[in-house]
Amino acid sequence: MNLSGPFIRRPVATMLLSLAIMLLGGVSFNLLPVSPLPQIDFPVIVVSASLPGASPEVMASSVATPLERSFGSIAGITTMSSSSSQGSTRVILAFDSDRDINGAAREVQAAINASRNLLPSGMRSMPTYKKINPSQAPIMVLSLTSDVLQKGQLYDLASTILSQSLSQVPGVGEVQIGGSSLPAVRIELEPKALDQYGVALDDVRNTIANANQRRPKGSLEDGERNWQIQVNDQLEKAKDYAPLLIRYQDGAALRLGDVAKITDGVEDRYNSGFFNNDSAVLLVINRQSGANIIETVRQIKAQLPALQAVLPSSVKLSLAMDRSPVIAATLHEAEMTLLIAVGLVILVVYLFLGNFRASLIPTLAVPVSLVGTFAVMYLYGFSLNNFSLMALILATGLVVDDAIVVLENISRHIDEGVPPMKAAYLGAEEVGFTLLSMNVSLVAVFLSILFMGGIVTNLFREFSITLSAAIIVSLIVSLTLTPMLCARWLKPHDKSRQTGLQRWSQKINDRMVAGYATSLDWVLRHRRLTLLSLLITVGVNIALYVVVPKTFMPQQDTGQLIGFVRGDDGLSFSVMQPKMEIFRQAVLKDPAVLSVAGFIGGNSGTNNAVMLVRLKPISERKISAQAVIERLRKDVPLVPGGRLFLMADQDLQFGGSRDQTSAQYSYILQSGDLAALRLWYPKVVAAMRELPELTAIDAREGRGAAQVTLIVDRDQAKRLGIDMDMVTSVLNNAYSQRQISTIYDSLNQYQVVMEVNPKYAQDPNTLNQVQVITADGARVPLSTIAHYENSLADDRVSHEGQFASENIAFDMAPGVTVEQGTAAIERAIAKVGLPEDVIAKMAGTADAFAATQKGQPFMILGALVAVYLVLGILYESYIHPLTILSTLPSAGVGALLAIYLLGGEFSLISLLGLFLLIGVVKKNAILMIDLALQLERNDGMSPLESIRSACLLRLRPILMTTLAAILGALPLLLGSGDGAEMRHPLGLTIIGGLVFSQILTLYTTPVVYLYLDRARHRFNAWRGVRTDAALDTAL
Repeated sequence: MNLSGPFIRRPVATMLLSLAIMLLGGVSFNLLPVSPLPQIDFPVIVVSASLPGASPEVMASSVATPLERSFGSIAGITTMSSSSSQGSTRVILAFDSDRDINGAAREVQAAINASRNLLPSGMRSMPTYKKINPSQAPIMVLSLTSDVLQKGQLYDLASTILSQSLSQVPGVGEVQIGGSSLPAVRIELEPKALDQYGVALDDVRNTIANANQRRPKGSLEDGERNWQIQVNDQLEKAKDYAPLLIRYQDGAALRLGDVAKITDGVEDRYNSGFFNNDSAVLLVINRQSGANIIETVRQIKAQLPALQAVLPSSVKLSLAMDRSPVIAATLHEAEMTLLIAVGLVILVVYLFLGNFRASLIPTLAVPVSLVGTFAVMYLYGFSLNNFSLMALILATGLVVDDAIVVLENISRHIDEGVPPMKAAYLGAEEVGFTLLSMNVSLVAVFLSILFMGGIVTNLFREFSITLSAAIIVSLIVSLTLTPMLCARWLKPHDKSRQTGLQRWSQKINDRMVAGYATSLDWVLRHRRLTLLSLLITVGVNIALYVVVPKTFMPQQDTGQLIGFVRGDDGLSFSVMQPKMEIFRQAVLKDPAVLSVAGFIGGNSGTNNAVMLVRLKPISERKISAQAVIERLRKDVPLVPGGRLFLMADQDLQFGGSRDQTSAQYSYILQSGDLAALRLWYPKVVAAMRELPELTAIDAREGRGAAQVTLIVDRDQAKRLGIDMDMVTSVLNNAYSQRQISTIYDSLNQYQVVMEVNPKYAQDPNTLNQVQVITADGARVPLSTIAHYENSLADDRVSHEGQFASENIAFDMAPGVTVEQGTAAIERAIAKVGLPEDVIAKMAGTADAFAATQKGQPFMILGALVAVYLVLGILYESYIHPLTILSTLPSAGVGALLAIYLLGGEFSLISLLGLFLLIGVVKKNAILMIDLALQLERNDGMSPLESIRSACLLRLRPILMTTLAAILGALPLLLGSGDGAEMRHPLGLTIIGGLVFSQILTLYTTPVVYLYLDRARHRFNAWRGVRTDAALDTAL
């Protein structure tokens, strides 16, 4: 059956069909969103809870533990970890990759609600959660600075005006604000005045709470009018609180201003932000899932002048970070790579055929196939990203193969004197089944990825479906448009009218065929030697796979660094700030750095800070982001009590949120025995610090946070009428920035914060000035019922799977792969000799690498099985698919050898290249075997004659298709612009595999064909079954 016949006869319909494909694709292209990575759904939910003033140990035991027990009943959680610091707890829940994130979120909320009665009664609000996608980094950071307004006022502007306006921009998701906190009225109590007047802290708290109210008052109505009732019950500014009457004493009014300093400040004074050299409030903008980053950022920038106009004149709104230029440049580089690949492929056709008209046919077929793919991408909800564009670049070499096979076969018939119209019918019919076999088996390779599950499927789903769509569209075009154009554009063969290029091309082709025929005849006479070489390649594959360095993903250069400043345990906020300033100035001095923004304190603790470092475009800095990090590690001065850790921000990051991980990789120790964990953790850290394979190790240096513990004499307290609730309440009132009342405004709500004057909260001895007021009004100093002891404690308490844990973050030393680094760690830990009750494991990116590393052989095997099944069905044969698959070992050798010799690393991108090689290399074998079967069936040739003739006749299309695939991948290998680090391993793998396999398979395929054909004959003879080539093919 000639599928192309109706389309050859109806050129108008065929052209209109192609135009329809182009039109649908063109419209879809303009609707596709833009992002650096595909939409990757790794369901991760982060639960946050706060209890101001609570120690890390209290947060861990009274907040984290009840939450973890509730979350433990949720199905599908793969890892659960928590981190508790002063007044804050953060629980990270990671779910199975196939778990619906929205369903998981509902169960998380239900678990939070179920734990309500188990949480401390003093929590002003229930824990909250948010969904995290490891592939979605902030798209923009804005800064607010002012020489006039305080940071609390800037935060208020960001919260009430900017955040609301930005959230309404299409494509904008969450807008986070940092660098300060909302304005608040701060009541700073004077212990001496309280003692002088005999005023208890609870008296002050109750006075303020009763004086600042906002409740319903009702209304009046006289039949004609309605009066709303209003009362001056709301106190809004600090000056309104000073006159508050606490009580009358000795006939005189005792007011709040007599015992406290009252100021307009902020809720949390241990929180600060900066942008370059200025104090700043930062707005971190995230996009909605599936939104177009480029378009979203463009619309945000369009809004900035209007937002600046509504702000006070003393406030400056600046762009601190913008990911869109790097993303746009990366995609532009990928698009240019695509255009170059198309041009090189067309050049191959022109040089081989020497016919300008002939070269125009694939010139039209390739754009139709690629543009038509955009329609499929739009229907599936895909985006233009690094992976989908890489798929299109590689598709260039694949889709042109179909056009080349049809064009070359038709051209061969024309060269033999057949009229173009008849040659088109005949040539298209001959290769119809060949094209079907080539493309369906190729699609099977990539669709098999969708069934592998885990990280690979999530990461490569868009790549696989996009490439498969391009192949299917190409198959349609090659069976419709290409033969129709050949019938009408190609001229009858006339040697007298041949151009010089055509004669040169024909001469080169004749020489190649003659040389190949000579060498092929020698190989066919020495089949055992050839078969042995094929078997050797299988062993070489295994050996190379073992020795080739392996990593998870190539190190990206996104134009951004993330810096983490770790102060010594227990370091105060006031001491941390100057240390952070030293690091900030050192980073700003680097010539590659464009700007620096960040935060100190907040939920991360007073001894932690985060820096967002924006680099200059790579065309200006000339060195990679990793090279900038290495330079900064040398140039940044040593700061006693502080350490700076830098990492290159990656589009895809595992292990939680970006602001919590100070390095690419993590190693976790966990145990149900806290004492054992504290004993073995320093030993593991010391062992890891000795490894030259690791660098920038971020680990807790002992339990160094200062702690003062009050030892209460319970019997003495009971005799005086004091219980523990009174003691903890008075301490909470004095030292925890306690929020005791709310001020309601038309735009926001603000807090009244009470604490003792900070100068009385600097030394444990000040605890002696705190007094507890008994029920009968007696004042009892804490020193009467308690004494305190100084000790050391953790400034952060971590859990992993409900057990106590400690984390060690680290990076690989330059030139060290993940595989080498993890192997070194395993050797070191084996020497340490951890007991059974202390569990050590990799986390984050290292854990993801280990998971994919174990599954890679099975992934490749799954693809091979899929190809075998498809080819077996198409050829109605158990044997011929084995002949086709015999071409693959040589491709593996070429790919792995190229990676090894050029100092590359085998990553998931390289694995993707191997999948592509499985699809591409077998096409050459299909071209040979399909024709050999036709010659046996139609011309009665022997297997030896048929396979030899097929090899010679198919040499030109094989060389053309292979060279087209190589040149299509060449821009991936040679590209040096933005995003090249992601494309380079793919180009290297494909080119290495194709070059080596092309040389070998031209000779091994006919030999394997003959051996398996002989085995088939003998087996059928033993069974008494007639052997007929006609029975070996489906069509």
